[in-house]
Amino acid sequence: MTERATGILDRARRFRASPAGGASALLLASLAGFVLANSPWAADYASLTTLPLKLSLLGDKAPDTLAAWISDGLMTLFFVVVILEIKKEIVCGHLSSLRRIALPLIGAVGGMIAPATLYLLVTGSRPELGRGWAIPVATDAAFTLPVILALGARVSPAARAWLMALAIFDDVLGIVVIALFYGNALSWPALAAAGIMTAALIGANRAGVRTLWGYGVGGVLLWTTLLVSGLHPTLAGVITGLCLPATTHGMQPGQLSPMERAASALTPFVTWVVLPLFGFMNVGVPLAGLHASMLLERLPLGIVLALLVGKPVGVFGATMLSVRLKIATLPPFMPIGMLFGLSLLCGIGFTISLFIANLAFSGSALISSAKIGIFAGSVLSALTGWLWLRLSPLRTGAA
Repeated sequence: MTERATGILDRARRFRASPAGGASALLLASLAGFVLANSPWAADYASLTTLPLKLSLLGDKAPDTLAAWISDGLMTLFFVVVILEIKKEIVCGHLSSLRRIALPLIGAVGGMIAPATLYLLVTGSRPELGRGWAIPVATDAAFTLPVILALGARVSPAARAWLMALAIFDDVLGIVVIALFYGNALSWPALAAAGIMTAALIGANRAGVRTLWGYGVGGVLLWTTLLVSGLHPTLAGVITGLCLPATTHGMQPGQLSPMERAASALTPFVTWVVLPLFGFMNVGVPLAGLHASMLLERLPLGIVLALLVGKPVGVFGATMLSVRLKIATLPPFMPIGMLFGLSLLCGIGFTISLFIANLAFSGSALISSAKIGIFAGSVLSALTGWLWLRLSPLRTGAA
């Protein structure tokens, strides 16, 4: 193999392993879905997303289309990866103390309350839109990280770690919201079975079980019981991820912990398969009959304002309040101006926002309207945050 070919392969491997590579795959797949939905093949695209795929064994609450199986099934793996990321940071990373955890967690809570409140204020005259209050509450780390990496030394390493921790907490809180507010009528026997499965996974952790197969089978059974119980089944990803052991106690020297092995196995699949499939299936909004003035309608306007205004106000305000009350301190080399710019980027809500929009509304017109608001709000948040951080006279003190 020539030196030139070797160099190309090395760059391709680095790109595949980088956050920008995964974000590019998600963006391209989403763009492909959008283009197909507005092309002569729109009917074929719609037929693909609504392809009947139902397992009668799971009952009436089971996903019944290809898109639904991706959202309710494969996306569970995405939530496993999210939990493993935050667990790793808590065990040996930037969240290894209570004070380090407090700052991004408080910011994430403020970044949920403010946009949800603003959304409800804007859409209050339309009660049927109330179920969409959670659409703007989560920050999409997959798109936010490439933006701050592109800014280079304009964002300090400690500030990047803070933003990623906040985005992960955002996702976790979003998962809890999905489980509690977007499930179906509860089945108490199935809920009891889910409790037993959760106890079994916790017991496996305490007993020192280190094989991934045991946790994988337990996670699938938990997903099934949660589905039947009426809670959203993706909660199984959160519970399974939390139960995976993070230590190598009782293992051979040099072996990776179950948490590390699971993350290593799942992250590439989630990054390059699950998230692009989700984007492809959910971003296809037909533009026929749409016009710019539709952004002024209650639903998309509420989402845009919640992401563009409510999200940064909530994150910045809650973070500064926690600092003033001496609950936590700002990371080193993170001036207030940088904090504000990063708070603007927190309005990039994509994956979880689309996920919740599909759960909140049943009518295709409302879902399409919500998606327009999500796209517009996320793009505007990315632009304003990038411009603020790029043009402001920030002094990080560190590269």
